[in-house]
Order: sequence, then structure tokens, then C-alpha cells
Amino acid sequence: MSEYLRLRAVPAPALRNSPTWLERLFASTAGTALPQAGRHCEDALDKCRPDQECVYAGASPHGPDVVLGGRPVFRADRHAPPLLVLTAARTRGVAGFLTTADFDELWDTARETLLPRYGGESAETEARRVFAEAHRELTAFYAHTAEHGDAVVKWPAEA
Repeated sequence: MSEYLRLRAVPAPALRNSPTWLERLFASTAGTALPQAGRHCEDALDKCRPDQECVYAGASPHGPDVVLGGRPVFRADRHAPPLLVLTAARTRGVAGFLTTADFDELWDTARETLLPRYGGESAETEARRVFAEAHRELTAFYAHTAEHGDAVVKWPAEA
């Protein structure tokens, strides 16, 4: 899997709308990142297939825009992709969607789009396994984050 999206859980009251503050969340390792922000400030998922959004494309209203997106916070370097923020309420919505989503149904909807990019039908078992693993990681991250009432900050890979 290629580096695509880094996610960090942040206690909702500690969340800032400052790009500098948000960037600092990712500047240090889990467990040492802004301890004043609270005990749940941690890296939860640092790799995700860029095509993972295809798995959620037909899953409105909590499809790829929310699972992998969020409200943009523009950085000082306008050429860098914006950081993305989900409030605690939006995080709970995504967690609810992911924990009840049927991955088999999501895969069936996305497979025709994804398989040509990942080796065709002969490679379906491996491609499905990789996407299912990313789905499980996202589900675990969002469920844990929502359980603690945290918000989510995302750092998309730079193009």
C-alpha cells in the first residue's frame, strides 16, 4: 500500500482551526504528539490505498467525502493539499456507517472499477484482501475515536 492518508484522533475540545497547530499533530510520533491535547492524540492509520474511496463511493451520505475527506483547513503553502478535519459528531456518523457497512456489498459495487487497476480477476483475492484490511483499519480507528468523543484530523499525501 502506498502512503496516502494519515489520520490522527484529537479530543474535540482541543481541536484548533490553525493549520500550524494541525501540522504539529503529525510532526511527532504517537504518544508524544501534543500531550496537552489529551490522551487520545495518536496516529491510528498512516497508510491507505488512494483507491479506497472507490469502496465507499456508493455509500452516501457517509461515503468517501467523509470517510476519507473532511472540512479543509488550508495551509500557508497554498500548493500543499489542505488538512482535513471531521468534528466529533461527523466522526460518530462515519463510525456508525463503517461498523454497520457490509464490506462484501461495498466490494461488489466497487470491484469492476478496481480490478482492472489491480491485476484483473485473477488477482481479485489479493486485491479484495488488501481493501478489506484497509476497511477494517478505518473501521477500528473511527470506532475507537468515536467511542472517546474525539474529532479527526487528516493529512492527505502531497501530489
